[in-house]
Amino acid sequence: MADKKLKPGWKVWRFDQIATNVNVRIDNPSESGMEHYVGLEHLDPDSLRIRRWGSPDDVEATKLVFKKGDIIFGRRRAYQRKLGVAEFDGICSAHAMVLRAKPDAVLPEFLPFFMQSDLFMNRAVEISVGSLSPTINWKTLAVQEFALPPLEEQQRLVDVLQAIEHTKEAHHNIRQGADQLVRSMLSELLNGDWPVVELGSVVHETQYGLSINAGPDGQYPMLRMMNIENGLCVENDIKYVNLTEKDFETYQLVHGDVLFNRTNSYELVGRTGVYELEGDHVFASYLVRIKTNKEKLEPKFLTLYLNSDFGRRQVLAYATKAVSQANVNASNLLRVRLPLPPLETQQKVLDDIARAKSAEDAVVARYSLLDGMKKRFLTGNAEGAGGI
Repeated sequence: MADKKLKPGWKVWRFDQIATNVNVRIDNPSESGMEHYVGLEHLDPDSLRIRRWGSPDDVEATKLVFKKGDIIFGRRRAYQRKLGVAEFDGICSAHAMVLRAKPDAVLPEFLPFFMQSDLFMNRAVEISVGSLSPTINWKTLAVQEFALPPLEEQQRLVDVLQAIEHTKEAHHNIRQGADQLVRSMLSELLNGDWPVVELGSVVHETQYGLSINAGPDGQYPMLRMMNIENGLCVENDIKYVNLTEKDFETYQLVHGDVLFNRTNSYELVGRTGVYELEGDHVFASYLVRIKTNKEKLEPKFLTLYLNSDFGRRQVLAYATKAVSQANVNASNLLRVRLPLPPLETQQKVLDDIARAKSAEDAVVARYSLLDGMKKRFLTGNAEGAGGI
């Protein structure tokens, strides 16, 4: 990297001049004397905050020791962009690297932001080796060269980036609170003193979808399992089919139909959404169409229930299970039991939850805006510098 490409005061460093690879190993985690274990599953993509952890007593095999302030970087599957800054001492997965800033080259507060940049993450992916679980070797990372601003400019960047990060964390907490409010409202409703009925008693009709291959072209868009998200039918990756007029009339979806995913992995079976799209859609064979008795059961209330933890337990109780899949046929689906409050109570809780979710969605949008602002700020300060 030629110096003439750098901004004034910027300098090119090898990564081992920027950070130390702290390779302190412990063979018996339960005897580490630590209280916290951080695995890759505890790191959230594109987040520096470590919000979850496990216990050293629950894991075996060799782990790495980290100290408060160290960076835990997921060197396996770097494309997942997982790294976090430790707020406590502990041990972590050997599929991570424990990195510590060298303050002559980089501020400890700045290094994690630098490692979140596209420049660093793209390089990390490039130097990973292996096909199934691509992994970064320290020797390869150590010799990679990066341009960094002088320490005083790093401090200016840190001040701005930390302000963005603190605002993001506040929005994350608001979002968590809104989600908990929705769960609490639903729990309070479902634990009320309502009659409990079988779904079949408040449903007019169930119907399996079309057993026909869909493709990129055709007369009618066909909804599949991936077209059910957050309790609604959505137009993602739509496939098409050609049908006779009679078949179209048989499988045409109308507003208020509920689609239930009857077979897939345990996580996906039972996913349910209400159809409110515009257009002439039909549906695939592994979906079940449910038409509720709307004088007794709001379609969105049914969807809310079946997608909840309470409803999923009921659904899976009637599933036939294979090694990695479950199946709920239409007959068993109608045996699922649900509490049935009056229609006006169903609508009130739907309205209350819709308001809470609307507030949550607004927070999510602001969180995404802050994320984009952070990325643009990092990128903007790299232009013409060959660095971050």
